[in-house]
Parts: sequence; C-alpha cells; structure tokens
Amino acid sequence: MGRVSIAAREERSEPVMSARAKNDGHSRNRVTPMGDIVAIPLRGTWLGNRGILHEGTEIRRLWASKAWITCVLDFRGRYREQWQPGQYTHLYFHDEAVAFAAGHRPCAECRRADYNAYRAAWADGLGVSLPWAQDIDRHLHAERLMPASRERRLHSRPWRELPTGAFVLLDDGPALVRDDVLVPWATAGYGSPRPRPSSGDAPVVTPPASLAVLVAGYLVQHAS
Repeated sequence: MGRVSIAAREERSEPVMSARAKNDGHSRNRVTPMGDIVAIPLRGTWLGNRGILHEGTEIRRLWASKAWITCVLDFRGRYREQWQPGQYTHLYFHDEAVAFAAGHRPCAECRRADYNAYRAAWADGLGVSLPWAQDIDRHLHAERLMPASRERRLHSRPWRELPTGAFVLLDDGPALVRDDVLVPWATAGYGSPRPRPSSGDAPVVTPPASLAVLVAGYLVQHAS
C-alpha cells in the first residue's frame, strides 16, 4: 500500500534528540503504534528490545537487530538500569496491541507461553510449519519497513476482515480495531470510540503476519 516516514533515523540522516530534551523530562523510550520512539508521559505495560539504540542518553538509531521483541516488565528479579553502555535500550509499550502494530513479537524467554501461542497462531494463520524465531524476525522486518528505506510500510485490507487488536491509520492518527468500533490512539492514551466502516479497505499498520496471528485466535492484550 502506502508508506509513512518514521521519525527515528540513523545518526547520519537525522539530528539526534536527547532522551530527556524538550519533553518535560520524559525519557525518549516509548514506542507508538507506528514504530516511532518518542518521549511522552504515557506509561508502558510491556518492555521492548531492538538492540542497542542509544549512546549516552540519546537515541541514535531506530533498530540494531531484526529481532524486535516484547518482554514482561519483571522477570526472575532481573534488574538493569536504562542507558547503560553496551546494553540493549529499554523501550516501552502502552499495551501489547501497540507492540504488535509497531512490529514486535513476544519474547521466547520471559514470555515463553505467549511466544509458543504466537508461533502456533502464525503457523495456523499463514498455513506454514512452526517457524523459528529468526524466520519470524526476518518476515516481520520485511513487512514493517519499506525495502532499503526507513519508511513505515502500510498494508491494505478490507475493513470487514480486521480482527480486534489490529491497528489502522486514520486521517488523524492510528486507531485500534475493537469489535465494531475504532479507538483512536494518541500520546495520552486511547480516546473515545467511533464507528468502524463496514465496507471498503483500511490502511493497516499491524504487519500482515501478526494480523494473521490475531485472526487465528491469539488474544492480544489491549488497554482500550
């Protein structure tokens, strides 16, 4: 379908914003449904990992690995401070539906049961054998970004086929599909529901493979 520019760029292509600059002291570590990394007060319920994205307290790149994963906030008492040299950058999602839209999948270590459910739904929804993690990561990477660019990739799907938990892009921003309504998402959280179109095609943000996972029955967590 279309393409949408992603705000976060490699160091050489975009000026770097301090992790705490110009945003009332909030760290630049929240992820939007479009995959952008922003500094907003909205609290996260999931932890994200795309590798080492920071230098000091500045975000330098959008990703450092094709493995974009979603983790629990607390696992076996492990603790690691944000912005540590040589350690992955902590990212945060408002809910799992946002993480799916951004192009992430469940972690195979701290979310093993969810990861296995995601794999099973992937195989069922796409009609393939159970995938390995690296196969999932390569597939999702091709679906979330345009080849050889930093632009976000959108996909067209009929409105009537979209499952609860999917994200679409409206004229005024991303919105969550929830049964027969759309719930707009903004940097302050979800807004008031509005009617969902019953015909035509939607510009879908959630990658097609994760969309197939939802259709196959994976119950994604959402805070709307």
